[in-house]
Amino acid sequence: MQPAAVQISGRLPVVSEYGKGTVTIMNQEPVTSLKGIGEKTAALFRKIGVETVEDLIHNYPRAYDAYEEPVPVGKLTEGGIFAVSGQLVKAASVKRFNHMQLILAAMKDLTGILQLAWYNLPYLAATLQPGKILVFRGRVARKNGRLVMEQPEVFAREAYEAVMGSMQPVYGQTKGLGNKVITKAVAQALDQGEMVREYLPEALREKYQLAEYNYAIRHIHFPENRTELLFARKRLVFDEFFFFVLSVRRLKEQHQDAASPYVMKEMPQVAELVSRLPYRLTGAQKKVLSEVQKDLGSGLVMNRLIQGDVGSGKTIVAVLALVQTALNGCQGALMVPTEVLARQHYESITRLAEDYGLDVRTVLVTGSMTAKEKRLAYEQIADHQADIIVGTHALIQEKIRYDRLALVITDEQHRFGVGQRQALGEKGCGAHVLVMSATPIPRTLAIILYGDLDISVIDEMPADRLPVKNCVVPTSYRDKAYQFIEKEVQAGRQAYVICPMVEASELIQAENVLDYTKVLRQRLPEEISVEYLHGKMKPKEKNRIMERFAAGEIQVLVSTTVVEVGVNVPNATVMMIENAERFGLAQLHQLRGRVGRGRHQSYCIMVNAAGQEAQERLDILNRSNDGFYIASEDLKLRGPGDFFGLRQSGDLEFKLADIFTDAGILKQVSQEVDRLLQEDPDFGAQEHRLLGKRLLEYLGKSSGTLNL
Repeated sequence: MQPAAVQISGRLPVVSEYGKGTVTIMNQEPVTSLKGIGEKTAALFRKIGVETVEDLIHNYPRAYDAYEEPVPVGKLTEGGIFAVSGQLVKAASVKRFNHMQLILAAMKDLTGILQLAWYNLPYLAATLQPGKILVFRGRVARKNGRLVMEQPEVFAREAYEAVMGSMQPVYGQTKGLGNKVITKAVAQALDQGEMVREYLPEALREKYQLAEYNYAIRHIHFPENRTELLFARKRLVFDEFFFFVLSVRRLKEQHQDAASPYVMKEMPQVAELVSRLPYRLTGAQKKVLSEVQKDLGSGLVMNRLIQGDVGSGKTIVAVLALVQTALNGCQGALMVPTEVLARQHYESITRLAEDYGLDVRTVLVTGSMTAKEKRLAYEQIADHQADIIVGTHALIQEKIRYDRLALVITDEQHRFGVGQRQALGEKGCGAHVLVMSATPIPRTLAIILYGDLDISVIDEMPADRLPVKNCVVPTSYRDKAYQFIEKEVQAGRQAYVICPMVEASELIQAENVLDYTKVLRQRLPEEISVEYLHGKMKPKEKNRIMERFAAGEIQVLVSTTVVEVGVNVPNATVMMIENAERFGLAQLHQLRGRVGRGRHQSYCIMVNAAGQEAQERLDILNRSNDGFYIASEDLKLRGPGDFFGLRQSGDLEFKLADIFTDAGILKQVSQEVDRLLQEDPDFGAQEHRLLGKRLLEYLGKSSGTLNL
């Protein structure tokens, strides 16, 4: 695989005449302004997060379909997508079972015979005449000891030669909105849109061999080849990092040495609570708690990140800080990414206060509460009848009025972003800010990404936690895995099954939640309750499913990665991850952290559908349960161009950039931002004015001066 730093000077336009006209950065026209998109299609686009033409242009492909030269049957391997050219051996046969139609055929070339299979495409039978020479393209699987190409595309030789060598974009889709419709809309938006005037200084682009902006946008969607794609992506990744790091530096300037009116002394009740807990805090937890308490009493605003691996015990440190705040007569707020998690934290803090006789009152605020429930909660907060407020992003709504809000804690901060974190912090004038993350990021990168925060690390696991037992297996292991899940459920346990997709895609070959749920319901005994969960469900439905799973009413939950920071279910002992090769290692480690939270032995089964090529990377997870080790090893193993289908850190506000794969670019950006802010902090120089304007757009401002 070629690295991103391809020698492109002289062949691709680093500096070009693109976009020398007016500055048109944001196109906020609705997608209905495009030909062929009516209200019905626009509603489907909204489901994938696209409302405006600007949204559409920045809705980047999630993968690319490369039409490569056909290979001989004898060189096919399990798990890969290939094209083969050959002669159909005999007429296709049609079989019916379980309300499905299965078309079976076979083709041959000089090196062997390949079985072909299609589901619910009866019209194909007439095309598949014996003796015909065709090109078939699809994913190869092993069934009953022989290779089978499932659901392949069918081409006449000339038709395949016309697309061979091209790269077709594959977008995130939803039912009723296929890849072809999205591709056509994007092409139309790019063809009709105005050019954007280049805003990065020419010297900077030449220094790092960065494509011109308009070129990058067009070629991230429609690259002619891999070199063009990497070139376009590198520019857009640079931009994403550049504006993110600029905004972080801006926060740092605002926060540095800021005085806080909330100087909180250490309370003896907190030390007594620590001594009475049913478990002993680890040395790392005690150290971090001490750092937090020192900050709270310093007279300066605390801005601290607690980084700790999954299950390292960050939450109890946060709760102890909230209790100390409440006992000092102030309010503390804890913001988490999901309603189920908010409710769980609310219940555990309430129970802790009752069990240990603490005079601390807790209130819950979530988006799904009724108007009456919200009104009552708002009154309790405003009148200081509540000391600790737990909730989702609803905590930053304007209607909430706090009374002496002195501490703001965000859990899994990368899911909220810099803007939301700042908005909650501003609810309390001079409030202390504590953010927590279980994403294992190497320290050198964390210092850049969280540049406005002091960093504390909990790098020690509680002694009573049983390490999760791991295995990486091929797809042929599924039957054994189902038997194992059944055995665990019969012993009173529960299981997660993770799929990379919500529903079947016309182009991406990967397991999906909806179809997999049907399969498991057929394979497991009727008394085992199997349900599904995914991000496209309504919030109330997601909460209902997670609450039923937490209560033990659902035994097997088939889900997308939406469970990554879900509810704590100590009874769940199996995590089975399909198409594990499609996830970044950091994300796989986060998913694995959903199990191993109780007293029973837990297991993680990672199903590798890509064969040997992905095995080395996945074996890192086999060797260790240490998230920081996994992150650093993955950083060493993966090259700068190795990003297809893998998202390590997709929740860190980036659409394209990945902090692991693109670590080198992130470090370059950090140096350039430091240099820029030293030389021209107000963006007054001629070559920086458009950059300053773009930064204001990024920060969501329409006017005003930069306070950097």
